[in-house]
Formats: sequence, structure tokens, C-alpha cells
Amino acid sequence: MNVREIVLDILLELSRENEYSNVLIAVVLEKYDYLDGREKSFIKRVAAGTVERRIQIDYVLGRFSKVPVEKMKPLIRELLRMSCYQILFMDNIPDAAVCNEAVKLAKKRHFQSLQGYVNGVLRAVARGREQIVYPDRRTACREYLSVCCSMPPWLVAHFCDAYGEERCGQILQAFLQPGAVGIRFQDAVDEEERKRLLAAWRRQGVSARMNPYLPYAASVEKAEGIRSLEGYAEGAFAVQDVSSMLVIEAAGIRAGDTVIDVCASPGGKALHAASRLAGTGEVIACDLTPRKTERIEENMRRLRMTNVSVRVRDARVPDEELIGRADVLIADVPCSGLGVIGRKQDIRYRVTPDSIQELIGLQKDILRNAVRYLKPDGIMMYSTCTMNPAENEETVSWLGSECGMETVSMAGELPEPFREGAERGYVQLLPGIHGTDGFFIAKLRRRGQR
Repeated sequence: MNVREIVLDILLELSRENEYSNVLIAVVLEKYDYLDGREKSFIKRVAAGTVERRIQIDYVLGRFSKVPVEKMKPLIRELLRMSCYQILFMDNIPDAAVCNEAVKLAKKRHFQSLQGYVNGVLRAVARGREQIVYPDRRTACREYLSVCCSMPPWLVAHFCDAYGEERCGQILQAFLQPGAVGIRFQDAVDEEERKRLLAAWRRQGVSARMNPYLPYAASVEKAEGIRSLEGYAEGAFAVQDVSSMLVIEAAGIRAGDTVIDVCASPGGKALHAASRLAGTGEVIACDLTPRKTERIEENMRRLRMTNVSVRVRDARVPDEELIGRADVLIADVPCSGLGVIGRKQDIRYRVTPDSIQELIGLQKDILRNAVRYLKPDGIMMYSTCTMNPAENEETVSWLGSECGMETVSMAGELPEPFREGAERGYVQLLPGIHGTDGFFIAKLRRRGQR
């Protein structure tokens, strides 16, 4: 099986919507771990890129194929999409090679009768790609953004209505850029050791740099696998985006505090909180299934955290043992994920207005229960990885009116670039603006307390 056939099978599996692309690609790369790095990079880029650029690719195929994309046979549709992606976005691969390999694959998968069709469409795309007419950004901005940033029209409208067309364009362009992986160094790793590790990673061909605002944060790109980096097995660092680190940065955790994280997997914020406690107090990390809590425990062992307990809990169901115990409550609730579309490309095709409304109901069920875990003067850190006022700002208002909470300024605790709105107790971070995932953070406490 050659690498293009592996990509084709990934895309066919994804078309059945049984798994998310980032998860399936990781599983497939593990299965074919014997391939060399260049082949694995090709599989990852073409599979993920074809999913990410699907709307634009379908727009282009619609200009050169007499058969509408939605009426093509599934295998031929995915074969044309992945081949079109290579022609449009991978200059290092000759067009003739893309066309020839696609024709061979069509034959191998028993579509001999469509070899000529596949060849004709792809060669027409290769010849005519410079003459493709896209929607005009000046006169049809939203249509242009939908096609050229491969975003469903209703989501383009959502982002434009919430943030304006200019910021929407910045956000969508940021989603299309290769994403860096966030690194949080453990507090025990001093500045000299951090510099040494970054230098070691660079010698491996990894692009690595420290974050300008958080001294313990870094980002890496072009890494074959995070687990292969020096220091990973020894627990020198955790994988965590800066946006997630800011939750703990703003929480005001003090020595001896009890911290409860009700939706903790894979454990980034809970273990960051444990690190801040420096061996004092306690972090209670909860999540819904053993599979999720096992991920927390794996990271806990690797990072050598001893002040963390992990529990399988449904966050909607009261745990009597936890009521009134939390100095700090972390509630990073299930959400629509619109802020991490750049990392999980197929969210854009799966999320719907109806599914978002269902999630809002789930979020409120969790929060209604979770506030009971707070001490009378306890702090709640509410966060989501989305950019949707109905899940974010409106939920903060609901917490005030229905759950007796009030917002607390974070202006003194967040680095300057992240302070927009921090005085009012919540911030919305945007890709392309803040250099992070799309992330919402709110800090609240019980009304009338200190």
C-alpha cells in the first residue's frame, strides 16, 4: 500500500464521520510507524489539508468536472479532492505525478472505467488553476471568506456578526496556518534548563521559541512527535496552549488551596494548578469516563505530581463529598470547539446551530451543579475553547442571574496583550489576534463575598 492509498482510506473513513481527523490520522500514523518521516509527513499533510480545504477544493472541482461533487462516487470524490489539494497547495509535487498516481489508484480500486475522467479533471485543474475566478472580496466578502478559507457560510456569518468582517478574515486565515504546539515547562525546570532543552530540540530540526509573555511557556513546530523530544519522558514539560495556561495564571491559587476541576481531561489546567501549589493543598481532577481519567493519570505520573487525585465523575451529577470544598473551581466545559478549528479541521463541518444549543444546555447543567462545590468565598474559572457569545458572555450573565455569581477583574493577573475586557472579569482570545487558540476565560465568585 503506497502513501496515497493510505490517505485515500483515511478520507473515506472520515466521510463516514465515525472519527475526528486528528484522532484518525494519529492512529493511522502509529499503525504505519515503520514508514520514514517524509512519508508520514506526506500522509498527515495531505489528509489533514484535504479536510481543511474541502470547500475550496469542491468549488474548484465544480469548475472543471461535469459531474457535481456531491454526485460523484465516494471513492472518486475523495481521490479527486486529495489530488486537487496536491495540485493547488503542494508546489513541490509535479502535476503530472499527481495525475498519474490518481489514475493508478482509480484502477487499483476497480474504477478502470473512470480512469479517463479522473485524468481529465485533474489535468484541467492543473492547466486552469491560475484562471479560476473566486468570489470578489470587496463585493461578496462573506462568500469569498467561505470559499477561500473553506468555512461553511453560516459559520462565516457567525464570526462576522460577532467580530466584524475584518477580524473574521484574520481569524479564518489564522485557522489555515500551521499550528504550533504549546509547551508549559514545569516550575522545577529553571531558565538555564529551558534554554538547554530548546537548543537540543533545534538541533533535531524543531522550530522552538519561548513565549514573550509567560516565562514558563514555549511553542514548537516541525516536531515529528512531542513524545520524542528530550525532556518529555522525564516530565520536564506538559503540552498545553498558552490560552489554557492563562486560566491558572488568573485564578489566584494560593498555597494550601483545594482546587476542583470538573472536566479535567487531559489534565493540563489541573496539573498546572498542582504545580502552582508546590506540593501543598490538593487538586481533585474529575472527568466522565475511565478513558478520560486515565489520560490525566498518565500525565500526572509523567509530571510527578503527588498532590492530585483523579475521579470518574459525571459533572452534571452532584458529588456530596465535594460540596463546599473548593477554594478554586475550574470549569472548562464541553463546547462547540470553534476556537480550535485550526487543530481539528472537521469541527467546521460537524458543528451545527442545533448542536450548539444542545451543548449550551449541557454547560448549564454542569455549572448549576459545579457552583455547589465552591466555598463561600471560592473562585470559579469558567472557560471554553470556542468563540460564541451564547456559550461565553451570555453564560457569564446567566451565572450571575441564576447561580449567585459575580465577575472578578483579571486585569492585574494577565499579561498586557490579553487584558482586553479583563477588568469586567472575562476575556475572549482570538486566533490571528492574540496568537492563541480561540479561547474564553471568565473569573467569578459568589456575590457579596470579599
